[in-house]
Amino acid sequence: MVKTKSTDGIRVSIVLSAVFSTSIAVVLVLGFYSHKIDGFLRFDSVSGGESRAQIAELIAAAPGRDEFRAVISSEFPFKFNSSAFTNKPIPVRRKNNELEQGLARARAAIRKAASMTNSSVNITKNNSDILLSKIYRNPRAFYRSYMEMERRFKVFVYEEGDVPLVHDGPCKDIYTSEGRFIHEMEHGNNMFRTRNAKAAHVYFMPFSVAWMVKYLYNPNTYEITPLKEFVSDYVKLISTKHPFWNRTQGADHFMLSCHDWGPHATHGNPFLYNTSIRVLCNANSSEGFNPQKDVSLPEIHLYGGSINPKLRLPPKPNIARRYLAFFAGGVHGPVRPILLHYWKGHDNDIQVYEYLPQKEDYYDYMLQSKFCLCPSGYEVASPRIVEAIYAECIPVILSDHYVLPFSDVLRWEAFSIQVELHDIPRLKEILLAVSEERYVELKNGLRGVRKHFILNQPVDRFDVFHMILHSVWLRRLNIRFG
Repeated sequence: MVKTKSTDGIRVSIVLSAVFSTSIAVVLVLGFYSHKIDGFLRFDSVSGGESRAQIAELIAAAPGRDEFRAVISSEFPFKFNSSAFTNKPIPVRRKNNELEQGLARARAAIRKAASMTNSSVNITKNNSDILLSKIYRNPRAFYRSYMEMERRFKVFVYEEGDVPLVHDGPCKDIYTSEGRFIHEMEHGNNMFRTRNAKAAHVYFMPFSVAWMVKYLYNPNTYEITPLKEFVSDYVKLISTKHPFWNRTQGADHFMLSCHDWGPHATHGNPFLYNTSIRVLCNANSSEGFNPQKDVSLPEIHLYGGSINPKLRLPPKPNIARRYLAFFAGGVHGPVRPILLHYWKGHDNDIQVYEYLPQKEDYYDYMLQSKFCLCPSGYEVASPRIVEAIYAECIPVILSDHYVLPFSDVLRWEAFSIQVELHDIPRLKEILLAVSEERYVELKNGLRGVRKHFILNQPVDRFDVFHMILHSVWLRRLNIRFG
């Protein structure tokens, strides 16, 4: 066949186009891995002169041990850098520009609130929003951030997937937090869900790890590959059908799980594990939980789907409590055997049981105790912490590497005590050293923080549903598209 100049020209054009496209792809890939994350929003009181480009440094470090004390710090290393955090502008559509401009205004408003010198004053609005200032790292910053969230925050819920593994979850027993949040996002009358994906700030993947374990896991095998495969397939589905995951490699996406194996399931996709927001009860900083991007979810055990009647209302504040401390629970994990070894049956002031005697009531003991011991089990989280809050029994946290829920904004030291594991033999000495004045302050703190750990139906402002969303909102505030 005879070649013509026209044919040769077309082929040259094709080759040049291919070379150009390849060059662009290389540049984008190199740029993707070269960018670093901006600092995260912090809720410490700051002076007016302290600022960072479009980042309000307002949230203080989480309480606890040094290895996770700086919970939200720009120096906390990310395992994966996403182009969502680039410092240089990249092309975005007008809607995204509008969203980012709104977030920038929210950051500025929060920064201004945080810099106010009288931040110790209790916040009230129309005598309804009463926030006890001592339980917050910066009450004005938190209140302003919460108001900005209510004003702006929009969540898109993916509709892909079938019930029960997606769009459903357990709403009673130990995984209540998981199912209730999924159901509220799917069916609740809240202001945050949007059906317009382009108007969303974050994207929720409503799969249930608890139901994966129930329906996909082969009992007693400890083989969790089916969970990882399901998560991998789900991410592949939404990233193929929609453009949003690929735009940020999942940095503005979040999932939620209260099952112990939630973190393991997220291994099904490396971007989900390293880049996305993971809302987890199993918030163990020594097992990959990254408090700079992940959210600690409170574990709330609701028998039959509702709070025990004895804990439904705050107890009367002046009733005497006969026991210094109380614990009852199965012996599993590394901490509880130590606790039982030193205190089970050794002291009438510290009531420690593996299992309560018949006809004894667990919640009666809580309501009759000044301090409730909350040791971790196989995993770090314990529903006893929330139950202790309901009972106004000061939680005594006995857990290594546990990033406590909502510690972005809450001062856990204002309503709980944290005891190092090596101090368990000195437990009575430590608790007796708490002065009466300090004890009253801690009880007042529990009364003030209770609203943030209540699962309301329908949901109510400042309750646990809104606090979970607020934690996600804070992490989204740190993502910029340009």
